[in-house]
Amino acid sequence: MEKEIINRVANSKLVVFDLEDYYPEGKRILLDVKDWLFEGFVLREKEFRTHLKEHDWTQYQDCYVALTCTTDAIIPAWAYMLITIELEAISKTTIIGDLEQLETSVYQNIINNLNLDEYAGKPVIIKGCAHKPVPRNAYLMATERLKPFASSIMYGEACSSVPLYKKPKIKS
Repeated sequence: MEKEIINRVANSKLVVFDLEDYYPEGKRILLDVKDWLFEGFVLREKEFRTHLKEHDWTQYQDCYVALTCTTDAIIPAWAYMLITIELEAISKTTIIGDLEQLETSVYQNIINNLNLDEYAGKPVIIKGCAHKPVPRNAYLMATERLKPFASSIMYGEACSSVPLYKKPKIKS
């Protein structure tokens, strides 16, 4: 007599929180300002402003942009601010940093604005093994945001998860 195979994972109250579901589509661009500097190191305001005027900003339409300088030049804050003014109406997001910092910033905004009421009182598993470039910091942010809602938080896959948090039971 064969026993019926029961999928306990499918029948559980476990709710999966998948950060890939929130991955925003759009090209990511690293804009290096070193080419707009004299000999790659000195920012001359007049020439810098000329580069800004002559630059084709349309290539950043609906993109996520990270501003950086890959030389040891000291770039004043106002220079990045001028670039941001050009990108403000074109790009989706602009930050100073690398592509990892860009992804973290994008996810920070998304996670902070999520309505997490559906996770209230439920055991939640934060899905691991992302195929999209989900930054590691996004997992920390998700954990912080879910903790006040979830009865428990785990990481991984339903078949092999790591317990992270369990809400203490209130003693009466």
